[in-house]
Amino acid sequence: QVQLVESGGGLVQAGGSLRLSCAASGSIYRFTMGWFRQAPGKQREYAAIITPGGSPNYADSVKGRFTISRDNKKNTVNLEMNSLKPEDTAVYYCKAEGAVAYWGQGTQVTVSS
Repeated sequence: QVQLVESGGGLVQAGGSLRLSCAASGSIYRFTMGWFRQAPGKQREYAAIITPGGSPNYADSVKGRFTISRDNKKNTVNLEMNSLKPEDTAVYYCKAEGAVAYWGQGTQVTVSS
């Protein structure tokens, strides 16, 4: 079993940047890792994923602004978020997906206009 702990959320003005981190309690090398987000009143949606081999994939809404990266030695996954918009406001969740999926508790990101 893998426990995931997100950090780095906060309040930022539109156009600003934040860096989210996800620390895993165990090895993540075999997992596809991802960042998902859920805005108030909306369904959870994927923002970015990165395969075990390091290939990233982004939702159209964040492409060109967010960058996902992983460090399999440190068992961490990061999400660099730039040019933030008010519509990026959400709780951001880290996910590890293998034969079983694991989720973190989430970290709040609020972007003010």
